[in-house]
Amino acid sequence: MTPRGRSLRPWDTGHPWPNGGAPAQIGTARLVVLGWGNESRGDDGLGPALTRRIEALGLPHITVIEDFQLQIEHAMDLEGADLALFLDASVAAAHPFTFTETGPCEGLTHRSHTMAPEAVLDVFTRVLGQPPPPAFVLAIRGDAFELGTGLGEAAAQRLEAAWDFVRPMLQAPDAAAWRARVTAGRSGKNSEKVGGTAD
Repeated sequence: MTPRGRSLRPWDTGHPWPNGGAPAQIGTARLVVLGWGNESRGDDGLGPALTRRIEALGLPHITVIEDFQLQIEHAMDLEGADLALFLDASVAAAHPFTFTETGPCEGLTHRSHTMAPEAVLDVFTRVLGQPPPPAFVLAIRGDAFELGTGLGEAAAQRLEAAWDFVRPMLQAPDAAAWRARVTAGRSGKNSEKVGGTAD
């Protein structure tokens, strides 16, 4: 995993494959995982914790990006991807998590920080002049976001549930199969984030 916020996509010509691995098999969907949060603010660390588990799998068709917040520049990390997966903690998610499909939303403010996934996808569309890849949000229920605390016991249990859910989906990512596992309607208003991140 690259430092927070930037990534080399392994499918780009001349870019190294993660962990020294070989290129993904032809036909395997190229997936970008964007996880964000602040581990110093309690349950806000759910996103980074799950992101690192995915990175540890070392799957060559997956690019993993971790950051404190979504930013405009993350739209460019999606170029060339077949699928996108956003990971975060949310007080609005059902227990233990919510998995939804999302897409660009023109009405959201494009600020330099605290962007929603829908805003990142809208930036992709505006800048590149093409639709973004199919995108999904895995929002893990979080309750406590106090500064200087770690994951609560309940949050740790939800992390395990989210990991058990998403891990089988990563070996051969497929948008149609993922849609069949959606737990709610399209995200956006339902993916509210509070507490650990400044607006």
